[in-house]
Amino acid sequence: MKTHQNRPNPASRESLIVLSTLLAAGGAGAQDTSSAPAETSVETNTLPPQVVEGAAPAPRPVPRPTPAPAPEPVAPAPVIEVPAPVIDDSLYNADTLSSPKFTQPLLDTPRSVQVIPEQLMEDQGATTLRDALRNVSGISIQAGEGGGVPGDNLSIRGFSARNDLFIDGVRDFGAYSRDPFNLEQVEVVKGPGSSYSGRGSTGGSVNLVSKTAKLNDFLNTDVSVGTDNLRRGTLDFNTALPIDGAAFRLNVMGQENDTPGRDHVSNERWGVAGSLAFGLGEVVGGEPSGKSTYDKNGISGKETAAVVVPNDTRLYLNFFHLEEDNVPDFGIPWVPDTITDPALVPYINDLAPVSYRNFYGNLRRDTEQTATTVGTVRFEHDLNDSMTFRNQTRVGQTDRYFIMTPPRFVTGSNPAMIRGDNWRNRDERNSIVANQTDLMFSFETGGLEHDAIVGFEYVREEFDRYPFSVPNTADIDLYEPQNAFAPFVPGTPVGSTGDSTHSLATTQATYLFDTVEVNEWLEVSGGARYDRYDLSYTSVDLTGGTGTTRLGRVDEVVSGQAAVVLKPQENGSVYFGWGTSFNPSGEAMSLSDSTTANNSINLDPEVNETLELGTKWNLFEEQLSLSAALFQTTKTNARTQDPADPNDFTVLEGEQEVKGVEFGVSGRVTPWWQIYTSFTHLESEITKSLNPLEVGNEIAHTPENTFSLWNHFDLPGKFFAGGGPVFVDSRFSNNENLRVAPSYTTWDAMVGYEINENLTFRVNFFNLGDEDYIDRVGGGHAIPGAGRSVRFTISGQF
Repeated sequence: MKTHQNRPNPASRESLIVLSTLLAAGGAGAQDTSSAPAETSVETNTLPPQVVEGAAPAPRPVPRPTPAPAPEPVAPAPVIEVPAPVIDDSLYNADTLSSPKFTQPLLDTPRSVQVIPEQLMEDQGATTLRDALRNVSGISIQAGEGGGVPGDNLSIRGFSARNDLFIDGVRDFGAYSRDPFNLEQVEVVKGPGSSYSGRGSTGGSVNLVSKTAKLNDFLNTDVSVGTDNLRRGTLDFNTALPIDGAAFRLNVMGQENDTPGRDHVSNERWGVAGSLAFGLGEVVGGEPSGKSTYDKNGISGKETAAVVVPNDTRLYLNFFHLEEDNVPDFGIPWVPDTITDPALVPYINDLAPVSYRNFYGNLRRDTEQTATTVGTVRFEHDLNDSMTFRNQTRVGQTDRYFIMTPPRFVTGSNPAMIRGDNWRNRDERNSIVANQTDLMFSFETGGLEHDAIVGFEYVREEFDRYPFSVPNTADIDLYEPQNAFAPFVPGTPVGSTGDSTHSLATTQATYLFDTVEVNEWLEVSGGARYDRYDLSYTSVDLTGGTGTTRLGRVDEVVSGQAAVVLKPQENGSVYFGWGTSFNPSGEAMSLSDSTTANNSINLDPEVNETLELGTKWNLFEEQLSLSAALFQTTKTNARTQDPADPNDFTVLEGEQEVKGVEFGVSGRVTPWWQIYTSFTHLESEITKSLNPLEVGNEIAHTPENTFSLWNHFDLPGKFFAGGGPVFVDSRFSNNENLRVAPSYTTWDAMVGYEINENLTFRVNFFNLGDEDYIDRVGGGHAIPGAGRSVRFTISGQF
């Protein structure tokens, strides 16, 4: 059994872009490469002297000394042999998850998991989380509704995951678009997982693993320019500090661009992240190279002959800040069944027959500004060789201000017009304080080996929203939208309405997981988590005249998981697993006691259950990973409305089911070919609903087939290339299956050249065929995907 797999072995946007560019250009000269490597002491405060095995130069012959009486035998001093270094030559192939709750390596983890490594994101030119998640089959993207979440709004295996995003294992609740500049890897764990992560995670969850300080010195830079006014610069600087076992890391990013294939839509953002670490230990056996890869032992290296002797106490101080200033995109409209324009009647419940470039907003009004700040402290201490204590505290905040124009038709207009007064806005803040305390330990009972973790989590989340009024514009021509700077209609009320909402949610949870090695070919695992989710909600409605409303609800739920893992060979596993999750009525930190379908104050949580049969194999000396799984997820008490009820109240009398199969391959096939691919087939069905028009239908946002493939080829003469397709099947925008977004296939490619050991040139091609397709689907609108674009990047590694 592999025990303790998870033991750790601001400025303006323009200035950030310029800063990243200048540092990239001057980074090489800033490095001192003239000095020879210094000798490294191999002593720590907890370990005896180390011995590094390896060949040494043969000594010169010396005269044979005169024989002397043999001395008394002396017992040799105890030594610890440092393991032979392992060079990971397969950058697309991950072997562990960052969370200590997963006590075994990926090969023996009994559930479907996809890990997107940093190198894959770099090769593909990913600049958003959505770009990275295109590698994961079974995920679809939704558009925001009614001023809702337009950022990273995901569905996994047919169920919403918009509240199931985590950073280093802590829920990331803010509504913003995440950038991968500070990510080591992205972990997608599929299937219900409330025993691991608490509320939500019906179809799965996404965990973002942040970059942390390492023991080696390196400077990595990227400078990119491209079509559609793209400019991007990133810097990743790491240095060991004079204090033993201490290091500092800094990541900086700045970007601005227009959206290819869309009029007037643009994005600007900048970010900075820092990491300070103590107690990382000492490097033994050589110096790692400067390429950053994920390594829990506090070392970075693409290919390195170095290993780390860790200290028994470690401390990480991490900081992250990201700001955005965007022109938001709400796409093009669906044609409703109330349309009266004869030219559009044939398109009822279809997309309007307009150019995918059309923009229906107003640049004098529409904006989206976000600012996210996160601070994290993580402390770890090895109590002994088989027990580690870990505590992580997080404080974070996201502020978001936006005004958007979702395209909706003027009722009865002929010819059809788009409303100029149909804006959505929010001035809101999400904040979080979280603490996780874990004890990881290994032990043996009755000849059975255990890897276990017990822990406690406390989370305090707050949400504040302040509505306001903005000016209207004249109605907009459907086919030829007016000037995006059109004047406002005089006399429109502008400013704060005096309304507000405030939500406070606290989560108290405790959990236990254990993996038992019965023998060499059988492992049994199980775990449970108790959650107490306490939500209070206050609404002040001066506009509607209802005054102040105060509501509250407490849900207590126990979630579980269990699995059996068979090991027919050391490099393979076959598993059968079961797990549950829950979705409380206040999951998105909102409650209502209205006499409408929004009434949620008396609704118990939805409950979900999954069964999964799968297998995983590592081939070619663990350079290539293969996985396959069959699964079924059932929401046993889904929320549903009865059209015959005059109030249309929501009740828990529905049922939804998703059955599926998926396959994945990642890693190195040959010395010159790497691959990352996944395929998922989903069969979703609403098996019970009080709305007869939904029964037997597919679940919204659930494409039947999704597939992604990326190849990387190392070519002769220091050239390299890559590319592949992404396919997404058609999917419905609602559970009545009246509106469907068509299927699509896009192709991306990359070609590059290694100029020297420090500089690399890369060209990325996106949507080579300039395919018109719908990327994000909403109820009243749909957002087209980006058109064809090209990006040129110079990367430096020093």
